[in-house]
Amino acid sequence: MRLLQITGPGGINDLRFVEKPIPTPGEGEVVLRVTAASLNRRDLTMISSTSAPGTPQPPFTPMSDAAGVVHAVGPGVTCVKKDDRVTSLFFQKWMDGPINSEVRWATVPSMVHDGVAAEYVTLLAQGVHPVPVGLTDQEGATLPCAALTAWRAMFEDAGLQSGAKIVVQGTGGVSIFALQFGAAMGMEVVVTSSSDEKLERAKALGAAHTVNYRTHPDWGAEVKKAVGSAGVDFVLGVGGAGNLAQSLDAIGLGGHIAIVGMLGGAEEVLPFRALTGKNAKLQGVSVGNRAMFGRMAAAIEQHAIKPVIDKVYPFAEAIEAFRAMKAGDLFGKIVIDLESK
Repeated sequence: MRLLQITGPGGINDLRFVEKPIPTPGEGEVVLRVTAASLNRRDLTMISSTSAPGTPQPPFTPMSDAAGVVHAVGPGVTCVKKDDRVTSLFFQKWMDGPINSEVRWATVPSMVHDGVAAEYVTLLAQGVHPVPVGLTDQEGATLPCAALTAWRAMFEDAGLQSGAKIVVQGTGGVSIFALQFGAAMGMEVVVTSSSDEKLERAKALGAAHTVNYRTHPDWGAEVKKAVGSAGVDFVLGVGGAGNLAQSLDAIGLGGHIAIVGMLGGAEEVLPFRALTGKNAKLQGVSVGNRAMFGRMAAAIEQHAIKPVIDKVYPFAEAIEAFRAMKAGDLFGKIVIDLESK
């Protein structure tokens, strides 16, 4: 089989295709024939910061999100069978309940063992989930990180209901899923972006209001003009200098701010006065567990939600897909098609 590896500390420039034998599953494992894989910002960090704590040392195979067909099952596996169409789960051992250190990073693809940028990959049998009915493998591959992060932030943590007013920052993978979930569930969604063209596309997906944060740096005030002076119930934050201050301006009393990314940097001043004055909740979110994925998959089927894919690359052009992710300017997800060589 062919797989992609990061072979040194040089980031994208050290990505190489290599050949290895197709693996054999051990007890409690499955081997997945990968048909599609999707990229996350995290994948760039993994190949570019190989000296960071918890990052495997090269060579290793990157990427964590895939869909495909079960090629073989190991001894003792009864929850999945050969030829099942499944997606990988990011946290292979976090099945339900609160997160803890034992299940958090254990066996995350591309962390403890090789990732899914390969024609065949070994995963835990409990670490895969059926592709939601109505989705292609390419669409299913977008779900493990981006979709589940948005779902958890909105419904598992914030407990949002129909009629809620929410802000979604940007048009990357997590943000577009949040827009789609919100629109499907009857919420009043505000989308922010620096691109008027992307904001028009967001309207087509169900955004009730849009704000160009480059045109309106104090975008929190613009949000309140759109939804009313009481502000919104929820903000999906993707990070950035001054971002938290504007989120707190837009949020209403007792509102919830979910931080799901670090696009503008890993540190920001915390406006304590606004946080306490609004009695707001501020929570970091990193994906979710299998039970959450199951509830999300059911909602995707019920509402016929179709993931938004920005561009699909054949496996032979996987390195170019990484370059596109680094360049940014995305609307939805980048997918690698492993059936197109």
